[in-house]
Amino acid sequence: MSASGFVRQINNQLDAHYDEMVKLRRHFHQHPELSFQEKKTAAFIASYYEALGIPIRTNVGGGGVLAYIEGGSPGPVIALRADFDALPIHDEKDAPYRSTVPGVMHACGHDGHTATLLVLAKVLNEHADRLKGKIVFIHQHAEEYSPGGARPMIEDGCLDGVDVIFGTHLWATEPTGTVQYRTGPIMAAADRFTITIKGKGGHGAQPHKTKDAVLIGSQIVTSLQQIVSRRLDPTQPAVISTGSFVADNSFNVIADKAVLIGTARSFNEEIRTLIENEIEQVAKGICGMHGADCDYSFERGYPPVCNHPEETSFLAKIAKQTEGVEKVEESGMQMGGEDFAYYLQHVKGTFFFTGARPEDPEAVFPHHHPKFDIDEKAMLIAAKVLANAAVSYQEKEQAVRETPAMEQPK
Repeated sequence: MSASGFVRQINNQLDAHYDEMVKLRRHFHQHPELSFQEKKTAAFIASYYEALGIPIRTNVGGGGVLAYIEGGSPGPVIALRADFDALPIHDEKDAPYRSTVPGVMHACGHDGHTATLLVLAKVLNEHADRLKGKIVFIHQHAEEYSPGGARPMIEDGCLDGVDVIFGTHLWATEPTGTVQYRTGPIMAAADRFTITIKGKGGHGAQPHKTKDAVLIGSQIVTSLQQIVSRRLDPTQPAVISTGSFVADNSFNVIADKAVLIGTARSFNEEIRTLIENEIEQVAKGICGMHGADCDYSFERGYPPVCNHPEETSFLAKIAKQTEGVEKVEESGMQMGGEDFAYYLQHVKGTFFFTGARPEDPEAVFPHHHPKFDIDEKAMLIAAKVLANAAVSYQEKEQAVRETPAMEQPK
């Protein structure tokens, strides 16, 4: 059977297992677990592979699961990755599969990523003898909360022997049938800063006797926006956002303390360092102007996701040939963060977006929204692209290995 015929056979079987894929996704959606707490989810994933007779490793890096399919002939080792943690958000959807856990939901598509990879592994396992190499299925815990699960899984050997890695994110803001790729940086470094203002409290009727932490904090929040607009090269994308401002007091009390917590996003290491230093200067400068003290911390989160050129070009070509894909286009830079970045620091590969926008316009909400949902048909497209990429990469690499050195392109 030709490679294209093999891919068609896999696609047909994925179609046949689509209902199972949906059932799995909805199970995970109804039973979400927060980052570093995904015990039942990991156990479910492990039991699914065990029932198929696929070798696994559990508790990898403190919570991940690895599964291995050995091909019938030698070839490259390809890793495919899916994450499986949820978010501390209350599910407000009116759907029969809404979360059963108060305050916790899959608001980013990780349930779909997991269901996609499980069913893909099931189908590929039925054709293990036809595969030319080895496939490693990486089920990663704790993507949503830094320091994340990717780095400890790598340290625990999840990439040992791996030649290339592919991963996708179901993207609910893009139409189903769309695949987006980008060479180089595609997702930003995601850092966190905390500013604690220590002023002097007092009566709301006597502000002249205080050092108002709320007033000081307000000036800091406003001034932080000038870092991007006036201190950074305008050709370098960056974002500074203050997400939390807490100064809990009675209505007639001027706060002696306020805590600001926010995030900084960037793609360039030099810009990243400049932002870290500039936030500190702004915060301490404004506090000093008011005679208040300031504590500052900057926690570096995930680095930028930087895709490798050759593998990204390969993926884009494969996506155009994949059943169900209607549009393949270059993505803009996304300010969201992803610890898939760590995998790409160790092995070549690429991370791409699979459109998953719900058909009903009233059901379209951004990621991390309480009413977030996906078009489940996108899982099938994602599975087919990943399957096509894995099989075609194995075929390509075998062809290279079988070509005499003198005939290979210089």
